[in-house]
This record gives sequence, C-alpha cells and structure tokens, in this order.
Amino acid sequence: MFQSSSLSGTKAEQYAQLLEQARGLMHGERDRVANAANLSSLVFHALPDLNWVGFYFYDGTELVVGPFQGHPACVRIALGRGVCGTAAQTRETQRVADVDAFPGHIPCDSASRSELVVPLYAGERLVGVFDLDSPVLDRFDAEDQAGLEAIAHAFIQALDAA
Repeated sequence: MFQSSSLSGTKAEQYAQLLEQARGLMHGERDRVANAANLSSLVFHALPDLNWVGFYFYDGTELVVGPFQGHPACVRIALGRGVCGTAAQTRETQRVADVDAFPGHIPCDSASRSELVVPLYAGERLVGVFDLDSPVLDRFDAEDQAGLEAIAHAFIQALDAA
C-alpha cells in the first residue's frame, strides 16, 4: 500500500521527494486515468497554495478534462486557447504569474490567480496537459516548473512502462 510522507528540506529537495513518491505511486501501472487521478491527489495535497491540480487529455481534436482535484472545471479546451491550449499547441510549459494578464485566459475558477501548465507529449504524440492553479499571484517559480515538469515526465514514462 502506498503511503505519502511530508516533504522537507529545500524546495528542490521537496520536489525530489515528491517525484520519488509519484514514481512509487505509478510503479507498475500503465493506465493513464488511474495514474492521473493518483498524481492529481498526491500533488494537490503535498504542495501549498493550490486550488486545482489535474489533467486534460487530447482526444484528437481538443483537450478534455481528466482526473483532477479542486472545483469543477472547464470540460473542453481548444488547442491554442487559454493557458492549457497554448501549452499543448506550443509544446512549452506555460508559467503564468497573473492569469488575468494572459491573453485569452479561460476563467474556469474565479479564485485562480496564477497557473502552471506542462504539456504532455509521448514522442511527437500529444497526450494532454498537466495543469496547476493557485489562488496566489505569482505562486510558481522556476523551481516549481522544473519539479512539476519532472513529475509530468514520470507520468509519460509510466504510460510506456510496466
């Protein structure tokens, strides 16, 4: 049975611990919904100042909401639209200090002030995005981005392993 533990040390050390927990949680499991559900919960409960953590999966046309923690979310997002659609289309992580200043931001939760979205690609194939929202302006920094990109990479690796 998996058991999470409290994170300690520097931010980089905490992300290393969280990555280890994420890998343990997904070990031997290839199902993307199961892994996305558990990762959403793990990250939501481990990191401070988050109001939404989850996944949107690409269905061949658009992004469709997958497992998440937080208030109900937008169901479908077009590629290139909002922070999630931009991350998926550009293949680049979007770290947004103030969502109100992001052109075309989709306000699914009015409490969200900042956002970080990591695109999920398996080779050239778009899988979806890993999305985190915070009610705090400028919540995410470069260390958060690196740590969350590593967790997203582990998610993609788990789909091909087992």
